[in-house]
Amino acid sequence: MSNYEYSKWDGSQEFLPQSADKLFEQISEYLLQYGEDVLRNLDDVDDDDLPEVVEMIQKEGLIERDEEGRWSVTPRGLRKIQDKSLHELFLTFNRDALGRHETQQKGEGTVSLEDTRPYVFGDPLANIDMHQTLKNAYTRQGGGVPIHLTPDDYVVHETEYQTRCATAVLIDMSGSMGRYGKYYTTKKVALALQAMVRSQYPQDSIQMIGFYTFANKMNERELLNSAPKPVSMFDSRIHLRFDMDQPKGRVPQHFTNIHAGLRLARNHLIRQPAGNKQIIVITDGEPTAHIEGREVVLIYPPAEKTAAHTLAEARRCAAAGIRISSYALIEDYFYLGLVNFVQEMARVSNGVAAYCSAEDLGKFVFESFVGGRHTRRYHA
Repeated sequence: MSNYEYSKWDGSQEFLPQSADKLFEQISEYLLQYGEDVLRNLDDVDDDDLPEVVEMIQKEGLIERDEEGRWSVTPRGLRKIQDKSLHELFLTFNRDALGRHETQQKGEGTVSLEDTRPYVFGDPLANIDMHQTLKNAYTRQGGGVPIHLTPDDYVVHETEYQTRCATAVLIDMSGSMGRYGKYYTTKKVALALQAMVRSQYPQDSIQMIGFYTFANKMNERELLNSAPKPVSMFDSRIHLRFDMDQPKGRVPQHFTNIHAGLRLARNHLIRQPAGNKQIIVITDGEPTAHIEGREVVLIYPPAEKTAAHTLAEARRCAAAGIRISSYALIEDYFYLGLVNFVQEMARVSNGVAAYCSAEDLGKFVFESFVGGRHTRRYHA
């Protein structure tokens, strides 16, 4: 965490008491950057010594103690963080670029368009363009009142059919993601996506998956409390195998196992009933780990063998009808290998690949999320 300097109060300093909301915003920022260690620091403070403002946050229903007596963010506090993340991201790019998951065909749906067409038996009466219908009748009869309608006068608004979408967001939790604010930004984008789904796409589903040496699903609170895995090995060359069920010795966690992440995402998405399914991968490194049977294999520098296993899983995702969008977070030309890898993953899966800085990640991911539904269906 950041370092602070303390000095003795001599009465000359201006004292500005913080509001509960202001302090919660600061705590939220630290949670985004450092994960649950921030809350663990509060656990070390006795209740009798808690600052009054912390008690205010608790009374506001933003933090609470769990069953084990440890501090945690409440569902209300979590929603507040998600909504703030979404609001801040919208300020960074043109909101008009975002919309609902619209298909490109026209049919029965919930979004009315300006275009109209003649009424066909069976069209919902709610879609009738009454203004144009009356104008047609008035013109046909040469003016005057009363206006007499005939079936040929009726026109209806075109509508766009909107489908449900199941999304899995794969978040790189390897050791290098802690640099340059990459994990902070990625987590903020993921939280904003959750807020967007909740408010605009309530029938959609979104699952966060963190991948490192292994991969695991994360609920909303686990995502907020998460942090990159600390680097525990510094050898220039590494080639290790560990039994996933009964590993011998301590398994280093900071490797990049996109293979495991894709496999977990595919197994999750094929169980979802949504008409469209997509995986969004956010990473800052080539894969350095993969799964063989019940073993996890760690190889550094990145090896062709690991890439092959990962690309094979990308093909399986595509064969299951899952769209993959991959985003490589790059800071300098040393990331050329990563760019080549995500491009190859897009090629074998017929998906999307892009490379960007952490600063531009939100715009790329949101455009991919909104544009990830292209199933075409027509309604008579």
